[in-house]
Amino acid sequence: MTRSTPSPEPPAPVAAGAEAAPTAISPQDQEAYDRLALMVALVRVDGTCLLVNAALEHAVRQSRRKLVQARALDWFVDPAPLQAALHSTASHHLAVSRFEGALLRQPPGAGELPVHVVVTPVGRGGPEGAVMVEMIEIERQVQLDREERAQDLIQAHQELLRNLAHEIKNPLGGIRGAAQLLAMEFTSPEYGEYTEVIIREADRLQALVDRLLAPHRGMPQWSDFNIHEVCERVRALVLAEFPRGLQVQRDYDTSLPELRGDRERLIQALLNIVRNAAQALAARIVTGDARIVLRTRIARQVTLNGRRFRLAIQLQVEDNGPGIPPALRERIFQPLVSGHAAGSGLGLTLAQGFIQQHGGTIECESQPGATRFTLLIPLPDPTACRDIEGPP
Repeated sequence: MTRSTPSPEPPAPVAAGAEAAPTAISPQDQEAYDRLALMVALVRVDGTCLLVNAALEHAVRQSRRKLVQARALDWFVDPAPLQAALHSTASHHLAVSRFEGALLRQPPGAGELPVHVVVTPVGRGGPEGAVMVEMIEIERQVQLDREERAQDLIQAHQELLRNLAHEIKNPLGGIRGAAQLLAMEFTSPEYGEYTEVIIREADRLQALVDRLLAPHRGMPQWSDFNIHEVCERVRALVLAEFPRGLQVQRDYDTSLPELRGDRERLIQALLNIVRNAAQALAARIVTGDARIVLRTRIARQVTLNGRRFRLAIQLQVEDNGPGIPPALRERIFQPLVSGHAAGSGLGLTLAQGFIQQHGGTIECESQPGATRFTLLIPLPDPTACRDIEGPP
């Protein structure tokens, strides 16, 4: 699996009495800070801002030109905690100050953004006398913690399923082989029916095991392609399976750039999601008003799996079905969880695995009459270096 390029680390703290750092902000330093998912500013003790990164610009809805050389204290609803932290950190070079505050968004009246703030001294290589102010949205922090717990749980489930699949595979082959030998020995049609049932059910279980192991077989085949090729292929397959009573509408942004990924795995991931939506629309298909919308857009300055990306492709699958039952919403990506009586509970699990291989995420919102799956897949950053071909 392709290794992701780690986000650049900010300069390390420096002890008191160290050599003075340069005062200018180099383009390389600015680019390094822009790659961080956290909101970051370099600030002097008096509150004068020397640098902001892209995440902070986006959060407070102000341009870098306005923020730099302005007073960072003016960004906060209550500037007192930041002022105290700046003085404390500047006087104790290894001190770290933390507090919770609220950023003011622009234009005036646009609301406040609750953040957790960490203030640390800047080490060698940063502007002399500067202090680094890191901010993360409190709601985002809660979400990250929740996603991390969910991811750990999913990985544990997948590992368990892989182990079970391997344990089942060998005896299953033995059962099928024994049934075939019995079928050759018995001439009675009655016994033949029994052995045929054993063989057929063994094949079904073998197919289930293969699906459990599918995401981990072989390396992804990376290539450049347009996401709408994937959408059109899936659309054709689903309409062939549900030829009447279902509309699959297009809402494409045709200006999207090419995506680098494994085309066949993305087709399978999207097909699993769209097919699930079509199955949930069974009642509406009968009445002829079932609808699925495939929507593509560009997303800017997004954070995926703890990394910040300038651009990502946003692909949405929206249906007008009955919605996902509340009891299942938190568990739909877990293996063997299905809302359909005949479902295996693997479709969304496999889809999530394929999207994660591309550095992306899947989110779901559902209520009666509207269910939306949103796939976010990062686009390659031409300024980033990759030592191995693959996703950014």
